[in-house]
Amino acid sequence: QVELAESGGGEVEAGGSLRLSCATSGNLDSVRSMGWFRQRPGKPRMGVAALDRDGGISYTDSVKGRFTISRDDKNILYLQMNNLKPEDTAMYYCVADRFLRSSTVERGPPSQVEYWGQGVQVTVVS
Repeated sequence: QVELAESGGGEVEAGGSLRLSCATSGNLDSVRSMGWFRQRPGKPRMGVAALDRDGGISYTDSVKGRFTISRDDKNILYLQMNNLKPEDTAMYYCVADRFLRSSTVERGPPSQVEYWGQGVQVTVVS
């Protein structure tokens, strides 16, 4: 079992930055990939970024060059979000999976990903 807990959300003006964090616990040795999904109002959950223990990193096109996913030696997952846009407004979820590679996690569907955090709200105002 793997537990995930997001933090760092909030409200920011367009063009600003936020960094999301995801604290992890449990059987982390079994995890192959970790990543971030988001759900905009009235839309389905979509993958944003993911990384795996083989060194693979994957981003959805709309955030390339603006968002950076990383993981530190304390097994905290981060999502650095720069140049935020109103369309980035969403609930952001930290995810983990024991079997999928990063590109598969990022491309979804969300139903295939095993572990989910509770989510954190990000609101970008213009």
